[in-house]
Amino acid sequence: MIDRATVDRILDAVRIEEVVGDYVSLRRRGVNLVGNCPFHDEKTPSFHVSPAKGICKCFGCGKGGNSVNFIMEAEQLSYVEALKVLAKKYGIEVKEKELTPEELTQQNERESLLIVSEWAAGYFNRMLTHSDEGKAIAMSYFLERGFNESIIEKFQLGYCLDQKDGMTRAAIAAGYKEEFLIKTGLTIAGDGYKNDRFRGRVMFPIHSLSGKPIAFGGRVLKTSDKTAKYLNSPESELYHKSKIVYGIYHARKDIVKHDRCFLVEGYTDVLSMHQAGIENVVASSGTALTTDQIRLIRRFTTNITVLYDGDFAGIKASLRGIDLILEEGMDVRVLLLPDGEDPDSFAKKNSATALRAYITDNETDFIRFKAQLLADESKNDPIGRARLISDVVKSISLIPDEIKRTVFLKESSRIFEIGEQVLYSEMSKIQQKRAAEIPMQRPVQSQNISANAGSPTMVEPPRDIVRPVPLEEIEVLKYLIRYGGLPLYGPEDLPEGQENPNVDVVIVGSLDEDDMKFTNGLAQQIYEEYKLQMVNEGFEPEKYFLRHENPAVCMFVAGLFADDKKLSRSKVNDEVRNVPRHLFKIVPKVIFELKDQYVKTMQKAILDELTGCTDEDEQMRLLGELQQLNAIKTQLSARLGGRTITR
Repeated sequence: MIDRATVDRILDAVRIEEVVGDYVSLRRRGVNLVGNCPFHDEKTPSFHVSPAKGICKCFGCGKGGNSVNFIMEAEQLSYVEALKVLAKKYGIEVKEKELTPEELTQQNERESLLIVSEWAAGYFNRMLTHSDEGKAIAMSYFLERGFNESIIEKFQLGYCLDQKDGMTRAAIAAGYKEEFLIKTGLTIAGDGYKNDRFRGRVMFPIHSLSGKPIAFGGRVLKTSDKTAKYLNSPESELYHKSKIVYGIYHARKDIVKHDRCFLVEGYTDVLSMHQAGIENVVASSGTALTTDQIRLIRRFTTNITVLYDGDFAGIKASLRGIDLILEEGMDVRVLLLPDGEDPDSFAKKNSATALRAYITDNETDFIRFKAQLLADESKNDPIGRARLISDVVKSISLIPDEIKRTVFLKESSRIFEIGEQVLYSEMSKIQQKRAAEIPMQRPVQSQNISANAGSPTMVEPPRDIVRPVPLEEIEVLKYLIRYGGLPLYGPEDLPEGQENPNVDVVIVGSLDEDDMKFTNGLAQQIYEEYKLQMVNEGFEPEKYFLRHENPAVCMFVAGLFADDKKLSRSKVNDEVRNVPRHLFKIVPKVIFELKDQYVKTMQKAILDELTGCTDEDEQMRLLGELQQLNAIKTQLSARLGGRTITR
């Protein structure tokens, strides 16, 4: 870990225009700089850099943040790695905090495993390219499969000699400990014997996100019913197969560039597509897709296209992966290749242009794909057809975004020729069943209604860090962080005999009085941290959060201030042009807008529950709650100048 003092020295030294200028040609526009975004293709510059604030923002793709965030995105590095890059650029010595004995032991062991794995990758590659056995057997295999030498070198392909313990003996002779050979899974040891796990196999190193070999996949070249065709490294301190996808290191930049990831099954599928010129591709390596793997891909894009061959049995077994992708809020499309083709063979027959064109012309959304895949099972079978429709609706119900769910339900209604309301009812049943299995608390109001505050005391609705942040929450956080330390009233506006509280005291007091919580998890985290820090003398909110160790917090807060032209949705005539002068008018306004939106959330939750409610007593109770909320809504509308906000 880098100590806080060193982090501050780095951030004090960096000039964001210099950092971004290494990647983007910038030109002056007023007090800011603009250029073409390095994270997506564009002809009109939409990437803005503010030297005064030390932040950047693309108004096309939305990416941005401070200098650390930019380097993380541009180089696909971790937070600490990005800090070290900036430290080197500005000649700052990085001092990391002293580790405990336990942490030091764990770190040393991990580094030893990495060193052994890196040596092994080099050893296997040398055996492929320089040993007689490797050239005669393994290199011939790769060349016969159509892989050229540049791809072999790019992915560090290799060969493990067909000897009992040739690799193990070579590693020990080179000074590497048997203990770490065993822990990486390269060597299998027992009473009186040591064997090479991958002997006689061509080798596919599995790289971490930073490009380090952390595990291996080996394909046997001899045919035998007793030998598995592919063998992977076992789980280790370095390698957790459920958390890594093959090829992510080589694909990450192109995934960002094209804002799409192609997902295939095997190592050779990745190699062939790279050789064809398509590099934004990764493989699940033959294992069932996991949530952690999907989240790894989501760091670079929210768009996935899954490429399948014509093996319908295999495809049906992997449909669960599509549901997991949807559940993570990602957009998934599916491509079924021609009969007899897989991504490996198909890529070898087509150029990158032809391959991309075929994918664009033939990929489809998951609804049509599932319908096509399962249609044969439900021909002339009403029960089978009902099961198919229910399966599609179940997938749609997993999508976090309500608008997307609505669009897909409409499309399903058209494809299956069934009423939308029927599909909505089915989805509601599925969601209720899921909610019963995983208890969740519906937003409810207590009996203690705060008329003066303009909102009831409320239990928080479910929150999710990746949920889009409502504009009302953004506005409250913007005024809290930017103006929190200022007094609410100017000297000439302060009512006689009244105290003049700071803006943050007013906002925190009003929200906490009604037990309000932000619906977005990251927004709530920032709010809670602000409350902890606001009592500290010298607390500078904007600086504190823009330099936060959590990159997500930095980027979120940078986004709040990226466009100063949009000071507030709460316009009090032209007075908002001088915000600090009119905080006493604007701050109560944004608070009441947030409460108004909060009440709407509660109203919708009750209306949703009423839709499926058949118990008369329960209906009356819910209607009573709704009536109370309507009364509060009327009070809020009056305080907001007689208007009701619509979204």
